[in-house]
Amino acid sequence: MEASLFLSLSCVLACGDVEGKFDILFNRVRAIQKKSGNFDLLLCVGNFFGSTPDAEWEEYKTGIKKAPIQTYVLGANNQETVKYFQDADGCELAENITYLGRKGIFTGSSGLQIVYLSGTESLNEPVPGYNFSPKDVSSLRTMLCTTSQFKGVDILLTSPWPKYVGNFGNSSGEVDTKKCGSALVSSLAMGLKPRYHFAALEKTYYERLPYRNHIVLQENAQHATRFIALANVGNPEKKKYLYAFSIVPMKLMDAAELVKQPPDVTENPYRKSGQEASIGKQIPAPVEESACQFFFDLNEKRGRKRSSTGRDNKSSPHPKQPRKPPQPPGPCWFCLASPEVEKHLVVNIGTHCYLALAKGGLSDDHVLILPIGHYQSVVELSAEVVEEVEKYKATLRRFFKSRGKRCVVFERNYKSHHLQLQVIPVPVSCCATDDIKDAFITQAQEQQIELLEIPEHSDIKQIAQPGTAYFYVELDTGEKLFHRIKKNFPLQFGREVLASEAILNIPGKSDWRQCQISKEDEETLARRFRKDFEPYDFTLDD
Repeated sequence: MEASLFLSLSCVLACGDVEGKFDILFNRVRAIQKKSGNFDLLLCVGNFFGSTPDAEWEEYKTGIKKAPIQTYVLGANNQETVKYFQDADGCELAENITYLGRKGIFTGSSGLQIVYLSGTESLNEPVPGYNFSPKDVSSLRTMLCTTSQFKGVDILLTSPWPKYVGNFGNSSGEVDTKKCGSALVSSLAMGLKPRYHFAALEKTYYERLPYRNHIVLQENAQHATRFIALANVGNPEKKKYLYAFSIVPMKLMDAAELVKQPPDVTENPYRKSGQEASIGKQIPAPVEESACQFFFDLNEKRGRKRSSTGRDNKSSPHPKQPRKPPQPPGPCWFCLASPEVEKHLVVNIGTHCYLALAKGGLSDDHVLILPIGHYQSVVELSAEVVEEVEKYKATLRRFFKSRGKRCVVFERNYKSHHLQLQVIPVPVSCCATDDIKDAFITQAQEQQIELLEIPEHSDIKQIAQPGTAYFYVELDTGEKLFHRIKKNFPLQFGREVLASEAILNIPGKSDWRQCQISKEDEETLARRFRKDFEPYDFTLDD
């Protein structure tokens, strides 16, 4: 295997119904990792919570115990467990345990694409929080399958089995796949062409023979799909509930290697005449689903998502009134409407955010992205503010790149009252991005700070809940490092790393208070930045 592909290899564990047996699961994972080395992800399908008392879960929720691996779970399949999944768009349930959400796409740090659909099938609208509808499935298919470049996805996670999955395959044991399972899930699997599809709920293990995604002699060869149903954790029959595998993201694979057919490959189980039609009848025509939330950014080009506020619908007779930004409880140095703001440092104003030169900056072009309204952290931002923050970050990257610099963005949500995203340009001649990353990791280790790499397209809102103290840094490559602050944290840590000899080599500037200049000099720098930034100013386009 080429070195680049080896670096992109993800080692993944998939698990069936946990049903509240967290200690059994995580002890087994620890044993596997001790024997076989560390895995990158644990993906749980089926019922994560059970009808057992919550004492075991409380230990994980409160941090007494911690999952040994980044764990991603599907949502409720019954009314009883809906209470655990408060946010339909996904959220952190405990440290290292994340609920993916009702439906969407998760993109791993290596580019691995995972589609997830929580709940069980319901053909009636509106659906309760533990069901999915034909509309949900249709919107997922529409989001992914309508581009000409679409070849398939790496992994599909559902709780129910797909109906008819046993057709043309090896025996599925006691499970009658003509009666059991979801036709909507079959339709989704047919459209998404996952390389691996995991499901549970039937309390048995079934690894189907791989099946084709193309019609022989009529279509070009495509990759095969492996469907694997997993049993429940700690079952007395010792049926397999954990499945380990390694996978390189399909978008990084050589096309010929990707479409190699396994020797035991079968026909597609969902393509039997008549059955495909019956599956299709339950799926309405694709609808544009603006409310579909994605755990990670689906559009690699970061195109603007249509908002659900009605702004894009010019014919709407009742346009929504813009929401008034949140106000601070007392005086705030960073709320734009506040008399405390040093307005001479402001260099650009958008609809929801503004740019200001940093007071006592590490360089003359060290800037802050700040929300106009009073928000404490990125986690608390509304969707339209997040969209503009991302726009500012992308624009600043282009601006600094044109000047031979790469930018580092960091946020410290600790002992601060108003969100300040620090954007520090680093001349390309100083060091490579890997040097910056290494400097952060090395200095974190020296100070006993656990700085973890998180998936590149991840949304910080899924990792930290509002009120959580954290430090977060984003590199120009999109790589992200995150630390959950539990007790104390050095306030100048981000500056210290960037000012160090390994990066900007200005160690004397690690504290902003040592770098202050006169108001006249600040005004001169602000005027210069405004003039230089003007060709990139997207606020002039509106």
